[in-house]
This record gives sequence, C-alpha cells and structure tokens, in this order.
Amino acid sequence: MWVADRWKDYEVIDTGKGEKLERWGKYRLIRPDPQVIWDTGRDDPGWHSPNGHYHRSKKGGGSWEFFDLPDEWSISYPLEAGKLTFNLKPFSFKHTGLFPEQAANWDIFSSIIYEEKQKNPSEPIKVLNLFAYTGGATVAAAKAGAAVTHVDASKGMVGWAKENAASSGLGDAPIRYLVDDAVKFVEREIRRGNKYDGIIMDPPSYGRGPKGETWKIEESIFPFIMKTANLFSDKGLFFFVNSYTTGLAPSVLHYMLSVALKGRGGSFEADELGLPVTRSGLFLPCGATGRYIHK
Repeated sequence: MWVADRWKDYEVIDTGKGEKLERWGKYRLIRPDPQVIWDTGRDDPGWHSPNGHYHRSKKGGGSWEFFDLPDEWSISYPLEAGKLTFNLKPFSFKHTGLFPEQAANWDIFSSIIYEEKQKNPSEPIKVLNLFAYTGGATVAAAKAGAAVTHVDASKGMVGWAKENAASSGLGDAPIRYLVDDAVKFVEREIRRGNKYDGIIMDPPSYGRGPKGETWKIEESIFPFIMKTANLFSDKGLFFFVNSYTTGLAPSVLHYMLSVALKGRGGSFEADELGLPVTRSGLFLPCGATGRYIHK
C-alpha cells in the first residue's frame, strides 16, 4: 500500500460503523466510507463534537449537518517543491473538494518533474491531467515546474482548480484549463499531433458526456488508456491511472498500463492508496493507482 503519511493539516482520527472521523485543518468532519465495514468502538471524543457530519440516506445520497463550520476554509500540503494550498468546502455527496490520499502520488510525480527541471531548467515538461477535478494533481505538477493541461467536464470544478492554483502561488503558472469531455479532448489532441511527457487520469466509475455519451469504467477505461497512450511523448516520464471503483484491483491497472505502454522500457507498478488512522495505527484503503515511470 502507498500511504499518504506526510500531511500536517489532514488526519484520519478514527474509523468505525461505516464512517470516518477526520481532521481538516482545525475542523473535524464525520463522513461515510464504504471501506469501513468494521465496528471497533468509537472511543475518540471527536465523534461527539464534529464540525460537520454527512448523513447517508437509505434512499440514496444524503445531507450535511453543520456545527460551527465555515462555508470555506483551506489546508496546506508540504510538497518538496513548495507548499500547496487547497480551498475546501463541503458540497454534494459528502465531498470536500480534495482526496488527501492522492498526496502519495503527488510526491512521486512532482519529484520526477522537479529532478528533471533541475537537470534541464530550459526544457519544458508537459503534463496532461484528465478528469482533473479541483486540481490537486495539477497544482502539484505545476509547483514542481511542469506546464499542465487541466481537463474536466465540470465548469465549477475547473473554476475551483483555478482558485487552488492561485492559493498555491500558481496564478501565473503555465496551466491551461479546459472545460471539456476527456475522451473527445484526447481524440482531438491525437489529430493535432500533440504529445505530453506526463499523463495523469482519474476516471469516474460512471458518467455521461456532453452529448449523452455513457462512460462505464469497466467498459471504457482500457480503450481510453490505449487511446491516450498515443499522446505520450518519446521521453515520456510518467503515466498514472487512478481508480476508486471497487472492482478494479491494482493488478488490473498494472495489466492495462503494461499493455498500453509495452516496449517503453520503464517500470510498471500498482497498489492500493491508503491513509494512516491515528487511533488504531492501521491504514484506511482509499482506491488504487497504476503507475508507469520511465527509469
């Protein structure tokens, strides 16, 4: 398991009965987590005094209950290349606008970018971030020195990503923000002959394109990885694929990347992502990542 254990402003305090107690800066939230199928007792006093609690509905979805929680606040992450700052707010279906376990990936690809820029400061490194959400990976890559193309179908998420970049001191960084369907964008980039030295994708389990196209990850992900591999440059440094779909084991991600990038000569690896749980000393599983690294 790759564990995101360098956070200072974020912490999983405890877990149990389908929920996790987290600290986001100075605020405590209780949110549901489908991985938490155990009941180990909820002895931490934070369970009884949260600032926000997302209650799951038996009919689907759910709603927030707030106790002295601001509409928006921020936390920071100590990347090697510099501090990242993320703006948070509770919104639909339990989310806050950040997946803290992804820091385990930020550390890896930002270090690759940073080292390359130290060796060749004038050589541009182009990174493509697909299904880019609020831009955690975008700001990590940009802080390390990459020129990033950020693609997400939601105008609101792209706007949020711009705010995170500005808060991280990257308001003038070479980041291209696009509100676009990831599949259609990749197809156009192939026709244009564009190439990227780093590719990151975090596809949803299910979604619809702007013209009603259906995305089901089990059916769509492999053809999409194969298609996107056409955008990988000859000096391609890294290719990351994230998944929060339970049925997609790390070994499946490993297999797909190995086929799509066969003959590249780099290393392929895949594993679960996780977060340390303070109360138990154990680790909470949080999805999976497949990585190709040209080394």
